[in-house]
Amino acid sequence: MDWNDLRYFLAVADQGSTLAAGRALRVSQTTVARRITALEESLGLLLFEKRQAGYTLTPAGEELVDRARQVEAATEGFTEASAALARDTSGVVRITTQEIFANTLLGPMLKELHELHPDIVIEINTQQELLDLGAGEADVALRSTAGDQPGGTVGRSLCIDDWTLYCSREYADRHGVPRTRDDLKKHAIIGGGGGKLWLHYEAWLKSLGLEGQVAMHHATSTGLLSAVRSGFGIAVLPCVVADAEPDLVRCIPPRANHSRSMWLLTHERVRQTPRVRVVIDFLYDRLVRHVRMLEEKRAAA
Repeated sequence: MDWNDLRYFLAVADQGSTLAAGRALRVSQTTVARRITALEESLGLLLFEKRQAGYTLTPAGEELVDRARQVEAATEGFTEASAALARDTSGVVRITTQEIFANTLLGPMLKELHELHPDIVIEINTQQELLDLGAGEADVALRSTAGDQPGGTVGRSLCIDDWTLYCSREYADRHGVPRTRDDLKKHAIIGGGGGKLWLHYEAWLKSLGLEGQVAMHHATSTGLLSAVRSGFGIAVLPCVVADAEPDLVRCIPPRANHSRSMWLLTHERVRQTPRVRVVIDFLYDRLVRHVRMLEEKRAAA
């Protein structure tokens, strides 16, 4: 049977005719009569006696009308409950990203998010291991990637994930800005960054013959940023972060054709959860604004 036919059954029972029921439901009398006939055929029961004065419930109709009202009440309750859930943005949203992005990009943005949606609790995980969105280890990821995403992962691309060497303006005033490989061999380089970052960073330094210039190691990418800000030396940093720092100077252009991009990701299992949807839409809007601001700044330089 079509559960929607119960609406027509109750309307005729209450109004006493297909004509009045049609007016109440804002459909034609013919539609009401057809749906009542379809319901009776599907049940194998005669629900109404069709008289000149109108429709009267049969004993079977009398027996079933209260149960139909229970179905109607349950349907209305289901609709109200689902609508409430769709409006409810309260709860925890877990974000995974690199420490440097959490501390520089997301920090100010999440402050604004909290002011707009104080019922959302944000948990940030900056561990080096790649968390599995499909397994529910996190709800949202701000992540650099070069390949296809795992099955079920959905997201939006933000920008090319360029990294290159930076120094502070204070360091540049004292030592100059190195622009070539030979220039870099005269400067102190800060190594480290942790995990896979240092593997790629160290290999790049070796390819340039600069491994001997490393004068300090930091365990995290935020440590690299802190050491550069202090004026200690030069380190590799993400352009999406460092180009927004007024006291930092880019030394050499980023490596070309690396194919890595920044993505804001989630899993299709939670993408329509109201609080996750709010966080994704908010962060995407603010991150796109940030990227556009950097593009305009570079174009004006």
